[in-house]
Amino acid sequence: MLKLAQETDQDWWEVEALFDLCFAPGREALSSYRLRDGVNAVADLSLVARDEQDILAGAIRFWPVYVGSHACLLLGPVAVHPTHQGEGVGGLLIAESLDRAQKLNWARVMLVGDAPYYSRFGFEPLQGVTMPPPTNPARVLGYNLVDDAWAQVKGDVRSFADSGAGA
Repeated sequence: MLKLAQETDQDWWEVEALFDLCFAPGREALSSYRLRDGVNAVADLSLVARDEQDILAGAIRFWPVYVGSHACLLLGPVAVHPTHQGEGVGGLLIAESLDRAQKLNWARVMLVGDAPYYSRFGFEPLQGVTMPPPTNPARVLGYNLVDDAWAQVKGDVRSFADSGAGA
């Protein structure tokens, strides 16, 4: 039985260690991390999953970004400890956080990831949305929290820090 909870300051080091384990320490060199610099994760959507022994099984974070003039959520990273992979932990974190994002009145979510994996949650390739290089455009995916939220949204993905909006 897994317990989901909002990530707290006390979870931070453990979550960072999980991300390093799953993605390697060089993960912060990815272009998506430049969008996170100087911006806080969306606390209400940053979740941890813990097992019966209170051991971290998985974690997910979201970041506010702009696509053109439209605010949206950037999902990631999401990671599952190797001892819990294949148990549906990642799917549980994604489904719960998308439900919470919708209840918080966010309209759209994007990520950079594997279409075959994320399509089962409803993510689809985004056309006309450009992540900073060297991102593969085929890996830029979007999810509508509101009907047709991505329909007219096009442009470069920018950090909230670059917009002067803060976090």
